[in-house]
Amino acid sequence: MGVRFFWAVLAMAAVVTASNYLVQFPVEASLGAINLADILTWGAFTYPVAFMVNDLTNRHFGPAAARVVVLVGFAIAVVWSIFLASPRIAIASGSAFLIAQFLDVSIFDRLRAGKWWHAPLISSVLGAVIDTVLFFGIAFAAAFAFLDTGLGLDDGSLPFATPFLSVGPDVPLWVSLAVGDFLVKIAVTLVLLVPYKALRRAIPDRVVSVA
Repeated sequence: MGVRFFWAVLAMAAVVTASNYLVQFPVEASLGAINLADILTWGAFTYPVAFMVNDLTNRHFGPAAARVVVLVGFAIAVVWSIFLASPRIAIASGSAFLIAQFLDVSIFDRLRAGKWWHAPLISSVLGAVIDTVLFFGIAFAAAFAFLDTGLGLDDGSLPFATPFLSVGPDVPLWVSLAVGDFLVKIAVTLVLLVPYKALRRAIPDRVVSVA
C-alpha cells in the first residue's frame, strides 16, 4: 500500500495519543456566563481528525485497509496513552475508539456512493455519539472507579455536581463535559469537511463498491 498507508497509520496514532492526553484538561476560559471548564476539554478539538483520517483511508484503500489503520493506530495509541495518561484513560479510549471507528468504517462504506459530504458527516457524527458515551462513561463515571483504585491509583472519577453546560440544573461533571465535548466534536467535524473535500480531490478513490 506504500507511503500513503504508512502516513495514515502514523496520523491515526498521533491523533488518538494527543486526544487521550488532552481530554484530561478542561478549557479554562469563560464564554459570557458559561464556564467552559465545566463543559469542555481540549481533546474535543483533536479527536474528530481521527474520523477524517479513517474516512480518507476508507475512500482511497477501502474498508479492509481502514480497519487495519484503526487497529494499528489503536495499538500504538494505547501503549503511549498508558505512559501519558492512566490505564483507566487508556481502557476508556481504546474501547470507545475501536467501537466508534469500526462503526464509522461500516457506515462510510455504505454511503460512499452518495453526495461527497454524506458519508464523512453521517459516519463521523454517529461515531462521535458512541465514542463520547463510552469514553466519558468509562473514564470519569464513579461506577468505573475500580479501574483506578484496583491498580492502587487515585480515583479519577468526576462525579461532582455542576450546572449542566454551566447554565442548567446540577449534573455530574463528567456528564456536562461529555455533552460539551460532543457539541464541539460536531462543530469541528463540520469544519473538517473543508480539508476533507480538498484531500478527497488529491487522493483518488480506489474502491467504489460496498464491502
